[in-house]
Amino acid sequence: MGTTLLINYVKKNELVRFRLSRYLTKEPLTKTEVLNSVLQDYQDYFLMVLDQASEYLQLVFGLEVKEVDPSEHTYILVPTLGLTLKEMLKDGQRLPKASLLVMVLCLITVEDNCSPAEEIWGALSRIGVCPGREHCIYGEPRELLTQVWVWEVYLEYQQVSDSDPARYVFLWGPRAYAETRKFKVLVYLDRVG
Repeated sequence: MGTTLLINYVKKNELVRFRLSRYLTKEPLTKTEVLNSVLQDYQDYFLMVLDQASEYLQLVFGLEVKEVDPSEHTYILVPTLGLTLKEMLKDGQRLPKASLLVMVLCLITVEDNCSPAEEIWGALSRIGVCPGREHCIYGEPRELLTQVWVWEVYLEYQQVSDSDPARYVFLWGPRAYAETRKFKVLVYLDRVG
């Protein structure tokens, strides 16, 4: 059993890297390519590795694996919840950041659609995404949430009136409402929770 877990872990990571490289070039991926490029000697592990890699891609990068041609077993990656979020460039690489946006939208939804900033920062800090500290995937989170995604109107960041010292809240922005639904967020929460 230990060997199976090790093979699965190593091959899952290889498939994630391979799949992300194809996503960044907007190319689909076939089962045959995975078997020939990643799982040459471990073809019996295909479904297990694909499931694990799919879960990882969704949780870490906010990307869902979709089979677009069942006869050819062709797969593409699409942003979770249908968000059209564009990846930002960081050191010459584009890494999907949709998973963080999905997490923030989930937190706002469960907080009655208006989440105190300190609640958002506390929840994100528990997963290693801390304001003021550069993250290897998301960059600087405070800038991403309060400037980039506010400018792209995925989020609203508002000062609570008459708060002294100043307190802020996050809300869904118009673009988030246009691209997804709160019901989808709740279904996603149920699926990953």
